[in-house]
Amino acid sequence: MPQPADQAWPQSSWRGRGATARLLWPLSFFYGALVRLRQRLYRLGWLRSSRFAVPVIVVGNVVAGGAGKTPVVMALVQHLQARGRRPGVVSRGYGRSSQGTRFAERGSAAQEVGDEPALIARRCRAPVVVSEQRSDAAEALLAQHPDTDVIVCDDGLQHLALARDLEICVFGAQGVGNGWLLPAGPLREPWPRPVDWVLYAGSPPPDCAAACFEIVRSLAHSARTANGDAVALSDLAEIPLVAVAGIAQPEDFFALLRSRGLVLAQALALPDHFDFDSWKPNIDKRQRLICTEKDAVKLWPRFPEALAVPLEVSIDPAFFAALDVRLDQLQRASLSSPS
Repeated sequence: MPQPADQAWPQSSWRGRGATARLLWPLSFFYGALVRLRQRLYRLGWLRSSRFAVPVIVVGNVVAGGAGKTPVVMALVQHLQARGRRPGVVSRGYGRSSQGTRFAERGSAAQEVGDEPALIARRCRAPVVVSEQRSDAAEALLAQHPDTDVIVCDDGLQHLALARDLEICVFGAQGVGNGWLLPAGPLREPWPRPVDWVLYAGSPPPDCAAACFEIVRSLAHSARTANGDAVALSDLAEIPLVAVAGIAQPEDFFALLRSRGLVLAQALALPDHFDFDSWKPNIDKRQRLICTEKDAVKLWPRFPEALAVPLEVSIDPAFFAALDVRLDQLQRASLSSPS
C-alpha cells in the first residue's frame, strides 16, 4: 500500500532535483539564511545555551522525515547502563497532547509523553523527561534523579538552547536525498556540518569529515502482545497478517517482515506518530495485527492482542569504544577542573 499523500509527496520530490524541487529551490535560500543567522546568534552569545554539570550527548539528524534515531538512542542507553553509568533521556515528546515538562514512566500513555519517550521508558527503564525546551527537561531530570551521570537527548541536533558535549548524527538509507535544504530538499541545515560521529544505514553520507559507523537494522526473533506473551516470528509464517506502521519509513518495516517469510495480507502505511484514537482496521478473524514497538504503545490500549515486533540495531563496536574513550576524557576533565 502506498504511503499517504502527506508523506509520499515531499519524500518523492526530495529524492531528486526534478521540477518540483527546482520550483522550491529559491525558497531554500531564505530558509538557509534563517538557519545560519540563528546559528550565528548562538555563537555570538546573543542567544544562550544551557549547560549542565554532566555530559550531554545529542542524537539527531539533519534530514527531515526520520532517520531511525530512537533505536540508536535505546542502544546507546543500554550500552551506557551495561558500562555501569546512569543515563537519563530528554526529548521534546513530539505528538503528545500534554504541555510542559512530563516524566515518562514505564506505563505512561503515549498521548501524554509522546510515543518515542514512552517506548524508551518501557524498553530501557531509564528516567525519561519530555519538554518543549529540552534544557527544561534536562534540569528536571537532574533535579529528580541527581545520580544521573550522562544525559542523552533524543533528537535536538538543531536545538541549540541545550549545550552539548558530543553530537551523533544518524542517517537512514535515504542519505541526504537531493542535498538541498527545505523545502526544496530534506535537509534541516546544510550538510556537511561538524559532528563527533555519523551513524548510517546503507551508504555513508557524502563529504563526511567525522568518523562514520554503519548501522544494521533487523527484527527481533519474537513479537510480543500487550501482556508480554512472546510469539516467535517463525510461528506466524502461515498466518495472514495486517501490518501497520505509523513511522517515517513504513516500507522499511514491511520489507523486514517479508524478509522473514511473513505473509502480509495488508500493509498499512500511516503518517509518522499516528495516534490511532479513531482508527478502525478492516481485519477478518483469520488475520492478525502486527506493528512496530513505537506504534504498539498507542495501539495496545485498544488492541491488546496486536503483536509488536522490536527493531534491533547493530552498531559497529568501534563506535562504542570511541564513545567510551570520549566520556572518560570528559569525566577526567570535569574532576580536574576547579569547582
